[in-house]
Amino acid sequence: MEAKALKDKCVQWIRDWFAANGPASCAVLGMSGGKDSTIAAALCAEALGRDRVVGVALPAEGQSLNGADEICRHIGIRYLCLPIGRVEKEFRALSSYLEEGFSVQTEQNIPPRIRMTALYAVAQSVGGMVANTCNLSEDYIGYATLFGDAAGSFSPLGKLCVREIRAIGHELGLPAKWVDKVPDDGLPHSCSDEQKFGFSYDTLDRYIREGVCEDARIKEKIDSLHCRNLFKTQILNIPFFVPEEADL
Repeated sequence: MEAKALKDKCVQWIRDWFAANGPASCAVLGMSGGKDSTIAAALCAEALGRDRVVGVALPAEGQSLNGADEICRHIGIRYLCLPIGRVEKEFRALSSYLEEGFSVQTEQNIPPRIRMTALYAVAQSVGGMVANTCNLSEDYIGYATLFGDAAGSFSPLGKLCVREIRAIGHELGLPAKWVDKVPDDGLPHSCSDEQKFGFSYDTLDRYIREGVCEDARIKEKIDSLHCRNLFKTQILNIPFFVPEEADL
């Protein structure tokens, strides 16, 4: 499916979903400064009108806005900034009550779960619906926090690979600096998603859509990550936009 048709179908799906589930509601999105939240916000703005979209930046301690404020201004949507550093610090203090303390993974999952709590608080206050801005590529290998960024009331990008989302972003006319931005977690001294994975999104997308991966080691790693993390997508019951075909 070519990019314009895919974008148009996604926009129509968002309109139809809100017509059925919240005709007067707005879309509330956590704005990380990455391509997914940027493109999801732009899709919601086209589908619902800019006045019915709220972008919320939720930086953790030491984390920058990553351009989230600039993105919201460019799209023309309402922007809020709710730093979660103090709340995050209080949660981390709870580790003192455990003899073994919090694991590294527990510590990493605290911020996204705080963010989702804050997003639902904003949504309830403004009469909104929270968007899950995860994509199929991330979800396929479990690169999302259960009941954190993996949560939401609707998911416009959840069945789209990174290459398809980027094509939609360019079709929307968004600046390439956001659409083609190298995905990372925005934390100081961190590295890109692909460095963490040990393989590229291009490799992952090709395997998901075409079943092709020439590197046996990478194929085994992708399969292992997928099987280990299937429970995340099986637990959540979120309405997804599902394209009829996606061969970009």
